Amino acid sequence: MFRPKLPTMPQPTGHVTPPAAVIEPTTITPGTPAPPSTPAVPASAPVPSRPTVQLTPGTALALIGGGTAVVLVVGAVLVSMLLAVAITAASVAVCAVVLRSLLASDAKRR
Repeated sequence: MFRPKLPTMPQPTGHVTPPAAVIEPTTITPGTPAPPSTPAVPASAPVPSRPTVQLTPGTALALIGGGTAVVLVVGAVLVSMLLAVAITAASVAVCAVVLRSLLASDAKRR
């Protein structure tokens, strides 16, 4: 029941298929590089630029407020996790002391 079942490989039949194609190495001949072409841009066409981000006092305050909120939330989560670990450790320590005293008092009675 607990032994793995291994698949059985079929026996070779003696019929062997030849390889499909034989790959032979070829030589590489270097070519002449093409001259770089310069695109024709009219002189009066404006150069497309990326849109610039402008921070107004309102958006700067919103960014600061959002960042502060994120820091406070992450800090609260981390502090609550630390508190949960501390409470768990304290309860395990209390259980260990109680068990130790119970075992010690049981040994003294005998």
